[in-house]
Amino acid sequence: MLLGSPLTELLLLAGGIVLLYAGAELLVTGAGDLALAVGLKASTVGVTVIAFATTAPELFVSLLGAVTVSTDVGLGTILGSNIANIGLVLGVSALIRPLDISDTVLERQVPFMVLAALLLVGLGWNGRIGRPGGLLLLGTLVAFTAVIMRRIQQTQSGITSAERAQMPDPRLRDVASVIGGLVALVLGSRWLIDGGASLLSAAGFSDIFIGLTVLALGTSLPELAASLVAAVRGEAEFSVGNVVGSNIYNVLAVLGIVALVRPIGVSPGVRGFEFPALIAFTALLVGLMYRGEEISRADGAVLVAGYALFVYLLFP
Repeated sequence: MLLGSPLTELLLLAGGIVLLYAGAELLVTGAGDLALAVGLKASTVGVTVIAFATTAPELFVSLLGAVTVSTDVGLGTILGSNIANIGLVLGVSALIRPLDISDTVLERQVPFMVLAALLLVGLGWNGRIGRPGGLLLLGTLVAFTAVIMRRIQQTQSGITSAERAQMPDPRLRDVASVIGGLVALVLGSRWLIDGGASLLSAAGFSDIFIGLTVLALGTSLPELAASLVAAVRGEAEFSVGNVVGSNIYNVLAVLGIVALVRPIGVSPGVRGFEFPALIAFTALLVGLMYRGEEISRADGAVLVAGYALFVYLLFP
């Protein structure tokens, strides 16, 4: 079997899908058990530990692209990934099972997601996000982390002695499950990206199209796998928290770090299409969240249709 043959790429795709599913199962199970053991809600775990961890592929791709190719790779990956998180990840999760909205996520995390999107567009509107912009993004990340830590402290202080006595003890097996799940998600997404990109390239698709679709979608696969498994298992708060947290970390952490390493150039095309698309998807999600107590299946269909339209408009 020749390296780089269609059969090899198909095997990479299949292996990536298997690893993504196995990793998501391990991650959701381990994280859920740990949350119960330390008295945290699923939404809090989703918006912190899991959201930051599933941002690892975006950070890897963006930093590697900034150093070896150009910052366009990182910016395009983050924009495409955040749009995919809202339109595809939450949309498909809601189609499987309506997603309840946690008051904590709505009141404390969603405003930071909106702020991150507005900061990105505002800083990049002049065509460049320099090191001062990167520092501003990272400073906002510090403020977000402080809000989350305060919420965790309040949650912990509110646990009574009787409740704490009934809580299960943290197990090393749960920690190993979370770590193993994250490793499988990152490796699985890598295989899926490599296999998919090679097949599309062989089919004649342009590098730009591949970057805006396969790369951005591929780096969202950990969020997609984790959120879908959580939705199937009835842990909807985990799915919503994971996406909201990932979109915050993608902008504030990943682009903040990339801008410090090398100033990010923003092309007129990005300002004319991807920026408005990000704001539109963010506004749509916020509107759906504030309209009711859940993201319904009908809402999920709207989100998926919007993402399909976005991908269609990417075609030259």
